[in-house]
Amino acid sequence: MNHSKNISKILYYLCIVLSAGYLFTFVYSVFCLLTGFAVTTYKQNLYLHINYPFTEQPFLNIENNYPYIILSFLLVLLTYGIFFWLSAKVFKVFFQSKLFTEENIVHLKRFYMYNIFFPLPIVITASFFVEVESIIWGLVFIHFMLGIFCYFLANIFKQGLHLQNEQDLFI
Repeated sequence: MNHSKNISKILYYLCIVLSAGYLFTFVYSVFCLLTGFAVTTYKQNLYLHINYPFTEQPFLNIENNYPYIILSFLLVLLTYGIFFWLSAKVFKVFFQSKLFTEENIVHLKRFYMYNIFFPLPIVITASFFVEVESIIWGLVFIHFMLGIFCYFLANIFKQGLHLQNEQDLFI
């Protein structure tokens, strides 16, 4: 069990870093796009560079059209920032001293609800405005399967909490 706790701690911190990276990039990109700070256009205004702060060095390269910027760039940064934050919460569940708690079940539920119900509507909506590559549909399926797996895990945790509470009553 100690190996599982160590692995979950490592994955927890990795997901926190990834979430912070995605969310920071989202906030920085929104700031740059709204203010024009650190943004340069190229190829006859078809593309944008979002530069590293206070430099002319490109950080991100994106198409210069609103549907792409909103649906294929900013929304992806935001949703993956949230995904990794929720993933970190799930990994945190597995290194707690008490696994079967209501709070841990809530973290599992948020994760499976997000993965089951968010990707498909987002991609369907985006497909009306931008080209959605075939690999994206595969990612939607993977998120759905991840959500289903976590749904089963949450139900196991509910049963574990129920048995734990019964055991506490007998002691």
